[in-house]
Amino acid sequence: MAVIPKKYIRMKKDIHPKDYRLVAFRDMSNGFTFVTKSTAASKETVKLEDGVEYPLIKLEISSTSHPFYTGKMKLVDTAGRVDKFMNRYKTHLDKKKK
Repeated sequence: MAVIPKKYIRMKKDIHPKDYRLVAFRDMSNGFTFVTKSTAASKETVKLEDGVEYPLIKLEISSTSHPFYTGKMKLVDTAGRVDKFMNRYKTHLDKKKK
């Protein structure tokens, strides 16, 4: 078994943020909202069922809507990426179908 020098075991001091607070994250594809600690900045707020107002961070996708976690192959396209891909590779896809 290898011995690890003490200089590699110690954690660095004062490198982690200290301003953690409760923040609401909302999945915009299905409306699911969850609260967790974060340092992310937000200008929007939301009042949840518990009556407390939290800073709001909007997500395009979360574990409640991602196909890996849901098992459903539902495509969420919020920025036209699929259309852009299909237009770019249309000739290649047409050749492959023949």
